[in-house]
Amino acid sequence: MQDLSLGPEQIKNARKRALISILLNVFLALLKGYFGYVTNSKALLSDAIHSATDVVASMATFLGIWAANKKHPSFPYGLYKAETLATLVSSMAILFAGFEIAKSALQGPELVPDVEKAIPVTIFCLVVTLVFGLLQVRAGKRLGRPALVADGKDYLTDSLSTAIVLFSLVGSYFGYQLDRIGAFAVAAFVFRSGGALFLAALRELLDAAIDRETEREIIEFVESHPLITRVKRVYSRGAGGRIIIDMDVAMKTRSHQVADKVADELEAKIVEKYPQVVFARIRPHFERPSRLVRISPVEGPGGPLSEHLAGAPWFMKEIIDPKSGEIKERQFLENPYKDAPRRKGYLVGKWLLGLKPDEVVVKNRHGGTAEALLEEAGVEIKTVGDDRAGAPSEGSD
Repeated sequence: MQDLSLGPEQIKNARKRALISILLNVFLALLKGYFGYVTNSKALLSDAIHSATDVVASMATFLGIWAANKKHPSFPYGLYKAETLATLVSSMAILFAGFEIAKSALQGPELVPDVEKAIPVTIFCLVVTLVFGLLQVRAGKRLGRPALVADGKDYLTDSLSTAIVLFSLVGSYFGYQLDRIGAFAVAAFVFRSGGALFLAALRELLDAAIDRETEREIIEFVESHPLITRVKRVYSRGAGGRIIIDMDVAMKTRSHQVADKVADELEAKIVEKYPQVVFARIRPHFERPSRLVRISPVEGPGGPLSEHLAGAPWFMKEIIDPKSGEIKERQFLENPYKDAPRRKGYLVGKWLLGLKPDEVVVKNRHGGTAEALLEEAGVEIKTVGDDRAGAPSEGSD
């Protein structure tokens, strides 16, 4: 099982942005609240309540990021769900804000706001909220921090609600009493945003599987290994933007040593290829293959075995019935890298692995990169002295 954490510089950057978010929300809440009170704007006061509740949400974000990278022996899978809990707290705070805003809009007397003071403040808050929200979402995606993304989206929701407040104030300026309607519209946006975040956090806390596209991509990557016949079962779940995945795979080899080696290598490669995967565990199970794939380097179609593996002009691929030994299919493939000026062994070895051979028959062992790659992947390399090994055998198509 492999572990991959963000670097200290990225963690420091994420914490810094979360702290800035808290301070900015405090400033916006005080500014909106003060001018909402002195201008008698119910919509602006509602927006102030929204920003004040965001202070609690931002503090939860900051604490979630801090706790997510802590290690503790009682939590072997890590504390990655701390960020999910932070998102859940954020969503509940947003829903509460929506309730308070709606209640405020429906109750109390209709007051005429002082729009000449309220409009400039609302425009300023709108610009600040929109710009910071976009920057926060971008930073959260870059750092792989879902709580920062949620915080940024909350700011964008704030910008929409502030825009509605601005619209209602402009309407009041022209004699249309839209302040109460604006406050109620703010509540609707807040409920929608909070509900979406709540459901997303709930899915992660209940260990919902990761999205099917990512899961299928990881499965195809594992099944591309020459010794893997298929992925039998997959158990995946998200945790604070991280992925934990367990797999049962069917392998062609009976050797426990080879199976364990392949499983360890695939676990490491999954984490390397997919940075969001923090834990990958593969359990190998032997499964008798329904066919055997044998590849031999040859001088040409129907010709003798080539002296070299990477430099062979052609390769013969045979599909064999493992029970009877009968050749069911034979195919000759031209070596696409026979004239490669550099890294020929590596390129040929990787290409051969893509054909998923069970064994490779060579005339003589010369070592080299291609052979090393095949052996490392668990492919059996056999040596024969038959110069006509590339000729058709009985039972071939």
